[in-house]
Amino acid sequence: RRSGQYTMNHDHSKKIPDGASFDRSGSQDSLDELSMDDYWKELENIHETRGNNHEGRVALVVKEPDEGELEEEWLKEAGLSNLFGESSGDSLESMVFLSTLTRTQKAAVEKRVETVTQTMRKRNKQHQIPDVRDIFRLQNDSKGKVCDGSEPSAVRTSENKNDMRDAPKGPNFSLGTDEPKSLLEDVPSSDTDINLEISFAEQAANLKDSSVGKMYKGGGDDTLLPNFRLPKDKTGTTKIGDLAPQDMKKVYSLALIELTALYDILGTEFKQQKAVKIKTKDSGLFGVPLSLLLEQDQKKVPGTKIPLIFQKLIAQIEETTLETEGLLRIPGVATRVKGLCQELEAKFYEGTFNWENVKQHDAASLLKLFIRELPQPLLTVEYLKAFQDVQNLPTRKQQLQALNLLVILLPEANRDTLKVLLEFLQRVIDHRDKNKMTLKNVAMVMAPNLFTFHGFGSKTIEQSEFVMAAGTANVMRFMIQYQKLLWTIPKFIVNQVRKQNTESQKKERKDKAMKKLLKKMAYDREKHEKQEKTPNDTDVPQGVIRVQAPHLSKVSMAIQLTEELKAGDIVARFLSQKSGNVQTLKKEEVFLYEIGGNIGERCLDDDTYMKDLYQLNPNAEWVIKPKQS
Repeated sequence: RRSGQYTMNHDHSKKIPDGASFDRSGSQDSLDELSMDDYWKELENIHETRGNNHEGRVALVVKEPDEGELEEEWLKEAGLSNLFGESSGDSLESMVFLSTLTRTQKAAVEKRVETVTQTMRKRNKQHQIPDVRDIFRLQNDSKGKVCDGSEPSAVRTSENKNDMRDAPKGPNFSLGTDEPKSLLEDVPSSDTDINLEISFAEQAANLKDSSVGKMYKGGGDDTLLPNFRLPKDKTGTTKIGDLAPQDMKKVYSLALIELTALYDILGTEFKQQKAVKIKTKDSGLFGVPLSLLLEQDQKKVPGTKIPLIFQKLIAQIEETTLETEGLLRIPGVATRVKGLCQELEAKFYEGTFNWENVKQHDAASLLKLFIRELPQPLLTVEYLKAFQDVQNLPTRKQQLQALNLLVILLPEANRDTLKVLLEFLQRVIDHRDKNKMTLKNVAMVMAPNLFTFHGFGSKTIEQSEFVMAAGTANVMRFMIQYQKLLWTIPKFIVNQVRKQNTESQKKERKDKAMKKLLKKMAYDREKHEKQEKTPNDTDVPQGVIRVQAPHLSKVSMAIQLTEELKAGDIVARFLSQKSGNVQTLKKEEVFLYEIGGNIGERCLDDDTYMKDLYQLNPNAEWVIKPKQS
């Protein structure tokens, strides 16, 4: 019966937008009936629980935005709201930002600004409405040229090419270059290597243009997902959490623009949904907004980043053993789960709840209930549809790139909670020989809990659930399988942040110099600039860096840079200098940080080659310290 139901609804997929691309992903062929069965059973369990539970719940309303509203919101999110509206005159600050964008990123920005401009003209607003081409032309005439997210040297060569005005390719406003393409050809990259040095959208555009674009397609039996990997980066891999907040803000804006550019190139619509505010519970455990839950948890345990109930439920499931057959798939007893839910609400924070009586399958059901009961989905109202639409992208590599950017875009609380969930699911899969829960099974069972959200107006989602089933299960598999890659910040984005910081510093220096000139203190200014240019030259010879370690017994050391010296070697050298009076910190507790120069602050992975990084950021200071939790 159930498989018939699925087939019937699968035909229905032809009516939905992007139906063709959905078929193209080949996901139906790859997921056998048995595992699809798990999906429908899970869905049935969810509907049963919903029937017993929370009859009075208010569904979250998702608002259909007016024309131009979506684009206006997008520009605000991307930090570019001063390109339009009352503040449009004050767009100098955005010039620095725009100067670091790739060709495809600029096209994405231009497309949205044009829509907003047209809407404003229609609404007859009396704002000064800039022509987008002027914004980019202005910006292109200034010194900062396009940055294609590749190495600084590549950026420089692309600047020269940029002056060749007769480049035939690209849209007519194109300020881009063919640089990424030549880089792509020079570097023999395998199908499973994820290139983080070149913008994902640029890679997609180059693949479209080139005959070698027969990239690994997602069809056929994909029981075994490709073994994607990140080629080693000598300047160190940057993970989410390694950068200072001010730089993460820039990363967020760039990730949003990059994801939009990628979806534009691949012909998939990228629409952020918007939730209308609804009244939610302001205390308790289940059905409480994540941010509120963390606020109340931090009063109990300062610095908590994952809801305490979520942590406890996972610990409870693991306490028994992860070898239990059908773990996560077999539901707990509905009436018992409902009773436990009410008891937890009353006793969890008092510490009087008796965990010994909680059966493992009940705990697993409570964990899934917690995720479903969040007033807004764990993947957020804004991006839930974009996560679902990942299945429509042509190649697996592009699906992975899109997921990487989406994870960066999630609010911190959602991202941290998702990370803990995915790590737990991987541990369940690690015991698949005993518990019979393979990657496919776990994805099947978890997808309905993350993707079928009670708020999106039941009717429409219920119907499309059948169409989405195999697709969202595949997205779920991707998130579990490639979670380590998804928490990486692509190098091209970090390089764009470095470039922005450098340009801003130049501008600040110019402004300072101008003020000093007005005060007729030219002599002091020259002296100051000399000091500024050579912060280390006075006390540190060439090829040597000064590393500070305020928390260790050896607080400072001059380190000679060699080709092979890595960040981990420097930390080890400091830790070997023991002294009795300072608390001893273990290797895994302290890290070398790159601070200042063209980055706010960045925690270095142990395999970072210091000489390469020093060349990328010669004005940085180097400090060993514990990682901020």
